[in-house]
Amino acid sequence: MRKIKDISLKDFKKTNFYQEDCLVFRGDCLKLLSNLPNEEIFDLVVTSPPYNIGKEYEKIESLESYIENQKIIIEKICQKLKKTGSLCWQVGNYITSKGGEIIPLDLLLYPIFKDLGLNLKNRIIWKYGHGFHAKRRFSGRYEVILWFVKSEKDYKFNLDPIRVSQRYPGKLKKGKYSSNPKGKNPEDYWSLDCDELPNNIINTWDIPNVKSNHKEKTIHPCQFPVALVERLVLGLTDKGDMVFDPFMGVGSSGVAALYNDRKFIGSEIQITYTREARERLKKALKKEEIFRKDVPVYDHKQSNLSKSPKHFKKTD
Repeated sequence: MRKIKDISLKDFKKTNFYQEDCLVFRGDCLKLLSNLPNEEIFDLVVTSPPYNIGKEYEKIESLESYIENQKIIIEKICQKLKKTGSLCWQVGNYITSKGGEIIPLDLLLYPIFKDLGLNLKNRIIWKYGHGFHAKRRFSGRYEVILWFVKSEKDYKFNLDPIRVSQRYPGKLKKGKYSSNPKGKNPEDYWSLDCDELPNNIINTWDIPNVKSNHKEKTIHPCQFPVALVERLVLGLTDKGDMVFDPFMGVGSSGVAALYNDRKFIGSEIQITYTREARERLKKALKKEEIFRKDVPVYDHKQSNLSKSPKHFKKTD
């Protein structure tokens, strides 16, 4: 099994963080990929690349140029993805400058992966509860994770570590449990799921967007929730496996990997983000709690904030 300490880079000047199970490269991911060993070393590639919409960490280019650059990166990554490995590419929508047309990036990127011989196992919808409020169209509240594998049959999928609670875990059918007592498959729609259980207990499963007072919030404006990546890490890799994120940001993928005893390699071009990532990854290596787990959360309907203001009177 390939170890981080056995991977030698030609240029360590921009290596921002380096330990036995973790390597962070400050610079362009293509430069990192060209310096890594010419062999298949990644068990899982999971990332959320820039969407070319003008965020502070990206340079706007034509849509054609953006797709071509993504193609170059994806091709390089696939050369280092193991035969049993998985690739998870999370994207949203590109919005045109003229007319504000929505163009789903996953539809434009899919042919690139397909031409490389990858097999799409799931198109996962991550639905989050808050975000930008649109005025001339419905507000966007979801993004897409494309999960590809190199082999149609020989890939990893560990369901038990990522099961979620059943709606009726004690339900019997002919004297036997009608569902798996360990929990159910989280399916391909990851969202807010409120179920009323006995005694009016609300079981709320949610992977929220990282905004405002979220305990993980850092300086990054579009931060990956660790719980979102953790579900992929636990489900698609084993302990000791290598996880790679070419657009690491502040290191959420690395936190999910290291916290669960995987190895991590990441690259990020922004120095302020790599500094933030370094501190988060140090804590993850120590197993310190620095992220919101994928567990039941407080039911917002029980909050006084959910009540209508008194000055709004009901009318007939």
